[in-house]
Amino acid sequence: MTVKVFIDGAVGTTGLEIRERLESRRDITLITLDEARRKDEAARREAINDADYVVLCLPDDAAREAVAMIANDRTRTVDASTAHRVADRWTYGFAELEPDQAERIAGARFVSNPGCYPTGFLALVRPLVRAGLLGSDALLSVNATSGYSGGGKAMIAEFEGGETSTAFRPYALGLNHKHAPEMRRHAGLTHAPIFQPAVARAYRGMVVEVPLHLAQLSRRATLTDVAEVLASAYDGNRVVRFAHEATTMVRIEDDANTDRMTLRVTGNEATGQALLIATLDNLGKGAAGAAVQNLNIMAGLDPVAGLTL
Repeated sequence: MTVKVFIDGAVGTTGLEIRERLESRRDITLITLDEARRKDEAARREAINDADYVVLCLPDDAAREAVAMIANDRTRTVDASTAHRVADRWTYGFAELEPDQAERIAGARFVSNPGCYPTGFLALVRPLVRAGLLGSDALLSVNATSGYSGGGKAMIAEFEGGETSTAFRPYALGLNHKHAPEMRRHAGLTHAPIFQPAVARAYRGMVVEVPLHLAQLSRRATLTDVAEVLASAYDGNRVVRFAHEATTMVRIEDDANTDRMTLRVTGNEATGQALLIATLDNLGKGAAGAAVQNLNIMAGLDPVAGLTL
C-alpha cells in the first residue's frame, strides 16, 4: 500500500529537502505540479484534496490559505510554517517532546512541524521541567546559531552571491523572535526565554545552548543529575541521542547532513554552572527531517523511513 503525498511549496529550501527524502520511496506516491501549474489555485486545490497527506512549505498566510482549501474530512496535514505551532486543534510535531507525543501525532489530522531553534531548546529543557528539576517559572536564556540555509533562498543568495562577507551575525536583537512563544508554551514555562539567534557562514547545521546555574534547579542537583534526566528521556531513541562522553568541543557541523539531534551537558561543578547543548541540522531534524518523521508516524510507517541518522 502506498500513500499519496502533496508537498505544497516543493520548490523552496525545505520543500526540496522533503521531496529528496520521499521521491525514491516505494510506500509513498508524490503528487506533483509542473512549473506552469504549481501557483495555480485550482490546481493546488485539486492536489491538496487528492492527497492523503499534504506537507505545507509555505509562508504563514499562504499556509493558512492552503488549510482552508481542504474540502474533505480525509486529507491530513503537516505544516512546516510557523502558522500553527501554538494554534488550537493542531498537534505539535516534535515526536520526542513527551512520552506519548508520537501517539498524539499518529492520531492527529493537523500537525505543526516545530521550528529548528525550538527543537533544540525543547529537547534540552522540557525533560527537566517534566521531571520537576527545573521549575516552570524558571527564567532562562538560549543562544543559538544556524547555518545560513535557514534563511531560505534570499539568505543563501546573500551568502553565496558575494553580497556579504560576514562570518557570524546575531539578529532579532529586539528579543521578539517568533519562535519564543513556541518555546515557552511547549516547554511548559511561564516566561519565554531570552532568545538570541545568530547565523554563521556555514550552509547547514545548528548549535543551541541553554546556560543554567545549578542553583536554579528545584533541588540540590549536580551536572550528573541533569545529564541523567536527559539521558533517560531519550534512552533508546533513534533520532535524539545523548552524548555521554566528555565534551571538549562542539561544532555547528556536528550533525549537519543528518536528521538526528545530539544533546550534551557540560559545565563547572565548582562554580555551580551548567551548559546544555544541542546540535542538529537546521534543514534536517530542524525542518525537512522532522516533517518526514511526522508524516511517517501519521501514516503508520517506520518513523525513521527515509531519514539519515
